[in-house]
Amino acid sequence: MAKHDADLSLLFHALADPTRRSILTRLAKGPAPVTELAGPTGLRLPTVMRHLSVLEEAGLIATSKDGRVRTCALVPEALTAPRTWLDEQRALWEARLDRLDDYVMTLMKERET
Repeated sequence: MAKHDADLSLLFHALADPTRRSILTRLAKGPAPVTELAGPTGLRLPTVMRHLSVLEEAGLIATSKDGRVRTCALVPEALTAPRTWLDEQRALWEARLDRLDDYVMTLMKERET
């Protein structure tokens, strides 16, 4: 994966906001109309719509319109890229910490002798 992947940046930007994360948490239970998503936030509808557009631009949600009702649904496969990146970072840092642990243990053994 590229070091500066634009799509990954969009995803992390979208996930950085607590309002957007709470919207995603709600959508994990199933699709919902915008008015239902806006209710618990306490925000005005235009502000919620901006949050939804960030989520949609990042590919985390899909929206559809039926008459005057806009419904949002979670796109769970969009979380694959950040999960993969985080797993790679975890493996990298665990390997580094393992090497540091080995080095410290070697130093301690040398000091004991």
